[in-house]
Amino acid sequence: MNSWTLSGTYFEACNCEAACPCIFTSPPTEGECKALVAWHIDEGSYAGTALDGLNVALAVHAPGTMVATKWKVAAYFDDKASAAQNDALHAIFGGKAGGHPAVLASFIGEMVGASSVPMKYQADGRKSSLSISGVADMAIEMIEGQGGQPITIEGHPLCIAPGKAATVARSSGFAFADHGWDWKFSGRNGLMSDFAYQSE
Repeated sequence: MNSWTLSGTYFEACNCEAACPCIFTSPPTEGECKALVAWHIDEGSYAGTALDGLNVALAVHAPGTMVATKWKVAAYFDDKASAAQNDALHAIFGGKAGGHPAVLASFIGEMVGASSVPMKYQADGRKSSLSISGVADMAIEMIEGQGGQPITIEGHPLCIAPGKAATVARSSGFAFADHGWDWKFSGRNGLMSDFAYQSE
């Protein structure tokens, strides 16, 4: 298995009320989860291929409690990636290269599509946004806690970024349409944090 490392920032938004019960392995607020998860790679390397500056996103539909049902997933990969970089991202986020992405991939029951698309990702610790050309636009903003400080969750069992505290946010807008899915909502759950993955 090829050696690889990735680090950067990630965020997600879904249709659950904040904070999402799915991360505690409880049923989704509305009985199903509709989510978009996005990663921006600040530094990354796969078998000698640099992955710095690239973006990846997964649209996820879970028909019930996320740890008890299989997910339908559509994957989106940055069209700035070269052929070698694209192959590396597919291997990592498809779960074939080990590490935490392989744990996430174990929940997938059906991959409905994978596309290379223009993507614009922005994050500053308080706000995060993603635009996927012709597919999605989503934005979240940190919920202020006591004294205006971030509200964070640590050690939750279903997580995108193990070992990192997730900052709780709400969506200021969410629109996604592809593969027969048409999701629109705002004021719902968002989470964001740094992430660090590596091969095992």
